[in-house]
Amino acid sequence: MTATLLCAAWLGCALTVTAQEWGYYGATQEGLRYSPLTEINRNTVGDLDVAWVYRTGELERLGAQRAGEQSFENTPVLVDGALIVCTPVGRIVALEPASGRERWVFDPNTYPLPADLRFPNCRGVSPWLDPDVAEDAPCRRRLLYGTWAFRVYAIDARTGRRCAGFGRNGEVVLDPGKTLLPGEFMHVTSPPAVIDGVAVFGSMILDNQRTDAPSGKVRGLDARTGALRWEFDPVPREATDPAAASWLQGSAAVTGHANVWAPMSVDAARGLLFLPTTSPSPDFYGGRRPGENRYANSVVALRGATGEVVWHYQITHHDVWDYDLPAQPILVDLTHGGARVPALVQLTKQGLVFVLNRETGEPLFPVEERPVPQAGADGEWLSPTQPFPTAPPPLVDPRLGPEDAWGFTFIDRWFCRKRIEALRYEGMYTPPGTRGTILMPPFAGGANWGGGAVDPQRKLLLVSTMHVAGVVRLVPRAQESTGAPKYTDVNAGGIIRWPQLGTPYEAENWLVMSPLGAPCTPPPWGRLSAVDLERGTIAWQVPLGTLEKLLPLPLPLELGTPNSGGAIVTAGGLVFIAATMDDKFRAFDIDSGAVLWQRELPAGGQATPMTYAAAGRQYVVIAAGGHSIYQTTPGDYVVAFALKAGRD
Repeated sequence: MTATLLCAAWLGCALTVTAQEWGYYGATQEGLRYSPLTEINRNTVGDLDVAWVYRTGELERLGAQRAGEQSFENTPVLVDGALIVCTPVGRIVALEPASGRERWVFDPNTYPLPADLRFPNCRGVSPWLDPDVAEDAPCRRRLLYGTWAFRVYAIDARTGRRCAGFGRNGEVVLDPGKTLLPGEFMHVTSPPAVIDGVAVFGSMILDNQRTDAPSGKVRGLDARTGALRWEFDPVPREATDPAAASWLQGSAAVTGHANVWAPMSVDAARGLLFLPTTSPSPDFYGGRRPGENRYANSVVALRGATGEVVWHYQITHHDVWDYDLPAQPILVDLTHGGARVPALVQLTKQGLVFVLNRETGEPLFPVEERPVPQAGADGEWLSPTQPFPTAPPPLVDPRLGPEDAWGFTFIDRWFCRKRIEALRYEGMYTPPGTRGTILMPPFAGGANWGGGAVDPQRKLLLVSTMHVAGVVRLVPRAQESTGAPKYTDVNAGGIIRWPQLGTPYEAENWLVMSPLGAPCTPPPWGRLSAVDLERGTIAWQVPLGTLEKLLPLPLPLELGTPNSGGAIVTAGGLVFIAATMDDKFRAFDIDSGAVLWQRELPAGGQATPMTYAAAGRQYVVIAAGGHSIYQTTPGDYVVAFALKAGRD
């Protein structure tokens, strides 16, 4: 076992602690990412320092050549006094929360790992307490999660040993439903939702491989036995399903995906489970799936015990832009129209914020169906309108023309202007074509899986967004084209070509960048926003990130950077977020957006932090391991911060 622990001398590295728990990926299954702790606050945060650092050893296991392919997006959880970390390849590590000492490790892998393993990731695990098991019995409290191998596990929270009664020796192998193509994969990347004794798992499926891709069905497993309790397919296969009429020409029978790769949310009191679904297959050409494609690109509310649809609300009709719903729905009660309303907040790649009644799916603020650009590729079907909430305002300005081109120099700006002029763009939802279409926001968002956090007292939503432009271009298929995606210097902002088998076109993606490697859109390129959810207004917006690691000279220009990862909020008036390409971890004042504290991490912090109290101190913890797409500094660190010992 390879692991390195650096423990600050003043901690004493206690073996037993008492702790205030952060029990789920989003603190609770409502996804607020809020903590009532106040020891670290606006007056004390300046004394925040590293308390301990733990290294998982994953870089050594993956090897130097593959280290840049992993993304350490994990948010640890604190369960029964143990800090639980999930590494990108699905190793579970239990740590002492006050010292970072390793208690136990569960490793489901057979080594060496497959040579074709791509982009392994584990965002977290979920606990479940079995009420029918004696207090001291094994697996009374169990941890449930899935891995890159499309398998799910149940392990004892105290010991890390497999729960023998779950599946086969604590393991259930999920069925993809069809044979995967070479290079195609299905992973379980996000933690399951747990409701009424059912553990609900989504999936991440490689995009743009083929029209008849694997199903994105959501599976509800018995949390005790692992037996399948129910399935929900966001592509309605039965003609009697009310959503089936929105799939024309029988296209639901041959379409895949619409999967749920982001975390789900649970309203336990109402027995409701909320799914953020994604685009059907493939992303950028929908001529083989005409119609609005209901349940896809939607918030879908299910009865958690049975998988029965209660309501659904579609965010994007007939998606041909890869506008997945990428983030966990956030459940918060709001005052609206003089009454207290159980609300759901859904963030989108488009930078739009939808606020819905979570009992009915009705919008709290009016949503308008507005005309959008038409004239797509030959054979395409397009929706004439798309839904736009009238409030809150968009978090990303989608306007972009040649006159908006930005550059560090006059020449740089000239190149950007020419690049924008060469592409088609008539506003958000301009359809893909053979000329090349600007996506603003791009396929990576706006908002993405980092999602948002809500202060339930202030009713403020805190969310990070990106402000760069992408491109999609459809390429008429050559007879010799194969099913393998092609990457052309993609890590340096190059082109990805997707096969889209079963359609007349392959698809290419890239970002609109200057010759100097900067986005052609005006900065800031990353931003943190505070949204007043009851008024439907933006309270403040500030740049997120500096360019010091992106330029030949280390200039700390606060122009914001592309980002991946989310924020948390505390009752101490603080917003903690890393996410940026400068490897910094920051604390912002929730009322003003001012940076009150920052610290450089040993690797990219493309993860969402968490906080807890243990042994009389408050800790803030973040996984720092970099991200394969953003090519930030790779690592395998778990870093805990606390106020300096001995302070008054």
